[in-house]
Amino acid sequence: MAKVELIMPKMGESVAEATVIKWLKNVGETIEMDESVLEIATDKVDSEVPSAVEGVLVEQLFTEDDVVKVGQAVAIIETDSSTAVASVDEVDEVDVEAPKEAIIASEIVEKAMETTTLPKAADSNKFFSPLVRSIAQQEGMSMSELESVSGTGKDHRVTKKDILNYLKNRSSAKAHIPQQINTPSANQSTTVQISSPTIPAMEGDEIIEMDRMRKMIANHMVMSKHVSPHVTSFVEADVTNIVTWRTNVKDAFFAKEGEKITFTPVFIEAVVKAIKDFPMINVAVDGTNIIKRKHINVGMAAALPSGNLIVPVIKDADQKNMIGLTKTVNDLARRARANTLKPDEIAGGTFTLTNVGGFGNVMGTPIINQPQVAIMAVGAIVKKPAVIETEMGDVIAIRHKMFCSLSYDHRVVDGSLGGKFLKRFADYLEAFDPKTSI
Repeated sequence: MAKVELIMPKMGESVAEATVIKWLKNVGETIEMDESVLEIATDKVDSEVPSAVEGVLVEQLFTEDDVVKVGQAVAIIETDSSTAVASVDEVDEVDVEAPKEAIIASEIVEKAMETTTLPKAADSNKFFSPLVRSIAQQEGMSMSELESVSGTGKDHRVTKKDILNYLKNRSSAKAHIPQQINTPSANQSTTVQISSPTIPAMEGDEIIEMDRMRKMIANHMVMSKHVSPHVTSFVEADVTNIVTWRTNVKDAFFAKEGEKITFTPVFIEAVVKAIKDFPMINVAVDGTNIIKRKHINVGMAAALPSGNLIVPVIKDADQKNMIGLTKTVNDLARRARANTLKPDEIAGGTFTLTNVGGFGNVMGTPIINQPQVAIMAVGAIVKKPAVIETEMGDVIAIRHKMFCSLSYDHRVVDGSLGGKFLKRFADYLEAFDPKTSI
């Protein structure tokens, strides 16, 4: 009988540790190969850790709410399988790649979760697990408030039970506190305290508990509206050339590449071109500093079968041609629907594109995906009569039209920049060559 270590797997370059949420198997229970043993949480995603061997769980090396570093052993499995390749007595370190099981994606996606995560205060030595920090952020707790919570864990760490008990008492205390907004003077910062109203349930109502991902999305959207003063501009683009081109090439492209070609790669290409013309759209705000991004990483909002939303990111989109964009878009969309995206694939976005037209909507006013400063929405493509200028004079023709909207952070993007960027995006769409080869 060999004893094999179950290792905390890699979950992306930016993820160094995870919190044990729940053990799915108890000591003494039999484990099948690829069967999930425990649930874990990072700042970005929830996931399950499967066993690489079949056997019996003989030891749990960590308890719930413990933080485990990537590469550390979390459990010992006793097995007589010939496929066992390492025992605790034979190896000092085991390197295991990220599991291929479905990842339950958390909120938005990309560096957004890093932005919404409460950091360690500069003058504090306290450590908070990713799970505790995530719960605190969802509940709108400041770092100073989180530090005031008494911890019962090892070295007085705040556990999940500690923070939930604190929040229960906190909710009771604040239940009747009215909304309070203080307008700052020139040398003061804004202080906003908002409590949710008490909502009475009526006869026949159904109470549906938000899942973890929906809570994180809700928190991220509220945070974005609080952080960034949103402005939205609109423009209508004639995309007849694009529609004609796709109709002509889609069958040949599928036969050649084995991929369906959608309008999304064309929209992303136009976004990239417009960003190169107006690079101050591709920025982030850090206090009073503006971070001008070198890379153009375009997030594409994708609806999940669960009804939630995730934003996989096309890294260095400006370095991909139309075929490369098409394959990347299709791959990310497929794996988003299958919940198999890796944490790094929803991180690092610098600009986001969302297609509200996929739901039959002609336009939308999307919320900025922090820490970005702008998000583009494209609506449904609709046939309309339009005036066309010709050498023989104006004529009326049937054209394919689409509304585009840009929501932007008015702290750093004024109407001039936002409007020019949006118009340039539409210009690139309208100037698309229907004879483009692919």
